[in-house]
Amino acid sequence: MPNPLDAAAVRAWCGLALEALGRERERIDAINVYPVADGDTGTNLYLTLESAARAVEAAFDGHASAGTAPGLADAIGAMAHGALIGARGNSGTIVAQLLRGMTEVLAADAAPTDAGGAAEALRRALRRAAASTYEAVAHPVEGTVLTVATAAADAAERAAGTGGAAEVARAAHEGARSALRATPGQLAVLGRAGVVDAGGCGLVALLGALADALSGETSVTPVAVRADAPLPEAAGCEAATRAAADGCHNPDGPAFEVIYLLEAGDDAVARLRTRLDGLGDSLVVVGGDGLWNVHVHVDDAGAAVEAGIEAGRPYRIRITHFGGAGRVKEPAMAARAVVAVVPGAGLAGLCSEVGATPVAVRPGEPPASGELVQAIRQAHAREVMLLPNDPELRHTAAAAAEQARTEGVRVALIPTRSAVQGIAALAVHEPGRSFDEDVVAMTSAAGATRYAELAVAERQSWTMAGVCQAGDVLGLIDGDVAVIGSDLTVTATTVLDRMLSAGGEMVTLVLGAQAPPSLAERLERHVHERHLAVDTVVYDGGQHGAPLLIGVE
Repeated sequence: MPNPLDAAAVRAWCGLALEALGRERERIDAINVYPVADGDTGTNLYLTLESAARAVEAAFDGHASAGTAPGLADAIGAMAHGALIGARGNSGTIVAQLLRGMTEVLAADAAPTDAGGAAEALRRALRRAAASTYEAVAHPVEGTVLTVATAAADAAERAAGTGGAAEVARAAHEGARSALRATPGQLAVLGRAGVVDAGGCGLVALLGALADALSGETSVTPVAVRADAPLPEAAGCEAATRAAADGCHNPDGPAFEVIYLLEAGDDAVARLRTRLDGLGDSLVVVGGDGLWNVHVHVDDAGAAVEAGIEAGRPYRIRITHFGGAGRVKEPAMAARAVVAVVPGAGLAGLCSEVGATPVAVRPGEPPASGELVQAIRQAHAREVMLLPNDPELRHTAAAAAEQARTEGVRVALIPTRSAVQGIAALAVHEPGRSFDEDVVAMTSAAGATRYAELAVAERQSWTMAGVCQAGDVLGLIDGDVAVIGSDLTVTATTVLDRMLSAGGEMVTLVLGAQAPPSLAERLERHVHERHLAVDTVVYDGGQHGAPLLIGVE
């Protein structure tokens, strides 16, 4: 029996989509040709939907605790927001925009109660979704997920008036499948490789899950990855991978994929689009209402991040190197890599400069283990050092390391408890020595670095240093509140003196986004005057929440 188009259907859709992409992930990865043959489209789509599903569950939990039930607008809005903040890769970013387009329609109206109203609402939602994907992509290309989305909307429109939402969704799914089979004839790189568009495959799986959720009938038919072989065996996937590598276009293209969330206004984002379009290609900017997901392929990753900083507040920055100088046909498997969780854009840029893969986060938004696993995969290395840089991420990082080990990657978890310990570990990282020796050196450097941070109290609270009031400046040394003050600079100098009273040769200062312009100069002068044999190095970390991080080696 068909199900109504309501919050429960959205919840079921998320679950079924996650199952479908879980089944199809490796097959979609295997045919990933466009825009880069980096073999991760299926994985990126799965992680995008995983984030969406978590957001929907959180919405249901929140309403349950309040004794209410979510409406359609609540559920589809949560799904779109979850996809936006968790979007991975080019296709994941586009799918996030597609869901946002659907939300613009389905959240604007009251939940339709009759079959005809639900069918009409879904038809308009799918049309808006297809149009919004073209708006998000700087240079739309046919034969991609954009074409498949448009075909789905066309088929849904033809089906409107002939049944309920389930019939519209099923028609959209069938229209998308037909369009997907035609993509090799529309995009030359697909035709040379003999495969269909990988992003389009993911959309077909997503629409199939929607049709199943509304119809109440589950289908597990695999998505066709080749126009002439709808159900390839594993060997066929391997052949597709080789063909994809051979067919990859533009080997001299950009070397980095840069993705970040951005808090910015519409005008600033419009200027950002123009600037990023001049830096590289595959530009996709999705979102709205002050929150955006930015995706671009560039040679200068630092410039792409700096453009985001000028536009607003970028975070959750992910920079992936495609391998070598310029784009490569297939990700090169490096001998060793470092993956580091960092709290700000500046530290993400620093990590990228020294060859590490950063996972940039904001306070209160820790990465999931799946996000760390994906970063390890994107490092494309046989051996990986993982730096969590936060004691709260110890278990999450350990779970990610264990998962990566099952995939054949040798992972060492360096027990860094702060970003400054991570900087110390990176400073002694040497790929030329043995893995075990490198792990010992990095662990030793991190352990020899005492760490502190300054924070502003949000409320009255008991601490190890006494009672603090809202607005007080807190100086935390090795995780515990040691100093309570009213002035940021004075509190910072007190913390520095306490740390250096036990000795030290090097002070590292990482400035946060809210740090006063004069803070670094005043602290450097204080160290020089009071501790003559101590050197100081300053980084613009850009982190939020902590105006200053301090490390003493």
